[in-house]
Amino acid sequence: MKRESGVLLPVFSLPGPYGIGRFSRRARRWIDFLAAAGQSYWQILPLGPTGYGDSPYQSFSTFAGNPYLIDLEALIERGLLTAQDCESLTPRDDSRIDYQALYEKNAPLLRKAFASAAPDGDYSRFCESARHWLDDYALFMSLKDKFGGRPWTEWPEEIRLRRPGALARYREELAEEIAFQKRVQHEFFRQWGALRDYARGRGVRIIGDIPIYVAMDSADAWANPELFELDAENRPTAVAGCPPDGFSAVGQLWGNPLYRWEYHKETDYQWWAERLRAAFELYDVLRIDHFRGFDEYYAIPAGAETAVGGAWRKGPGLGFFRAMERRLGKREVIAEDLGYVTDSVRQLVADTGFPGMKVLQFAFDSRDTGSAADYLPHNYPVNSVAYTGTHDNETTAGWLKNILPEELRKVREYLCDFYTPDAELAKPFVSLAMSSPARLCVIPLQDYMGLGNSYRINRPSSVGENWLRRVREEELSETLCAEIAAVSARYGRA
Repeated sequence: MKRESGVLLPVFSLPGPYGIGRFSRRARRWIDFLAAAGQSYWQILPLGPTGYGDSPYQSFSTFAGNPYLIDLEALIERGLLTAQDCESLTPRDDSRIDYQALYEKNAPLLRKAFASAAPDGDYSRFCESARHWLDDYALFMSLKDKFGGRPWTEWPEEIRLRRPGALARYREELAEEIAFQKRVQHEFFRQWGALRDYARGRGVRIIGDIPIYVAMDSADAWANPELFELDAENRPTAVAGCPPDGFSAVGQLWGNPLYRWEYHKETDYQWWAERLRAAFELYDVLRIDHFRGFDEYYAIPAGAETAVGGAWRKGPGLGFFRAMERRLGKREVIAEDLGYVTDSVRQLVADTGFPGMKVLQFAFDSRDTGSAADYLPHNYPVNSVAYTGTHDNETTAGWLKNILPEELRKVREYLCDFYTPDAELAKPFVSLAMSSPARLCVIPLQDYMGLGNSYRINRPSSVGENWLRRVREEELSETLCAEIAAVSARYGRA
């Protein structure tokens, strides 16, 4: 198989003038940068609309797109907005995202843009093709606005439980807002489709990402309660998370609703087929987060304050992926098989034929000696994807600064490098990942740049300082491009 490489950078981290990375000409320049650097892939994070905490892994919809990513410059060029209209979103610090400003100012700009533009035939076709999720999503977001942003579990009972009379009444009352929400989604998918096509034209394929679970406060859970472990009042009976381990004594309490897997099986996984089909219309390759949940998943009683009291349950297993292949054909998937991996999880990954993930930082973690050897590069199978770290890890420079002295010694011994200054050790660490047998190697841009933990994307189990960092346009220099191209060529990946 051909050796290839790519770069991990969220769309929101792209440069640009209006507070967040968008589907703009800077995104196209970024794709040009990747092509010039000999990269075959751009890996991104989920593109859904974000809620509390701004996490792309807790979205209001697994199907919808994030309005923050819509390119305002394109709307200016079409005469729907002016540059003066958008000035209020010009950030004081273009290396960080101000989500409060986006929350307050982005939607009014989109409302102004679409108020002066009549829908076209493409809009009608989009609404028809997306009807299976769009109608419920547009109503859901309109209701959230009406009820002051409260979660749907706190709405009045008649609409929380989707009683037909209430649905009809609110659809009539909120018709204008519903139409606006649909216009926003049409613009999102039109712009993303153009950017995706541009990437394909430059030889850059996009690796997308979906979390295994949906958010509790989502159109998915509200509109399809039968798919999830909810009671008669549509409240969860158990929620998702991870058990206590060496990284957390109380585990992780995610709070996502769990699937009624027997119901999904009875429907031949219809909802999942629609979900994955929609994802593959957006991306060339799909990374599925928390892959082990298809083998076994951790269920925590609803209302628990920590994940300590949860229990493992059996997931749908290989039958799910056989059904997806029968319905969708063979597709390219990356299995996020990180964390505590059992023999049955390893077998499921092997049976699907999907490449798993190998994170180089994990090879030197003294807290996890049981599986550390699996992450040493000489043990990587060809059918795997190598990373220095992911969006959930420290940057490599930050990690090298914080690890224990004995862990740093192991890194240097493995590298056979006792002379490179600690502050510059991230570069040989990147080379180590690139030299592995793994067919594909994906490096976070921060690691190529040697940036510290102030540029970290996410700190799991924390809120407030995540999903914030952006790259400045001047940082995407010709020198950086040449360095990425050189290391990719050196290890046969360019």
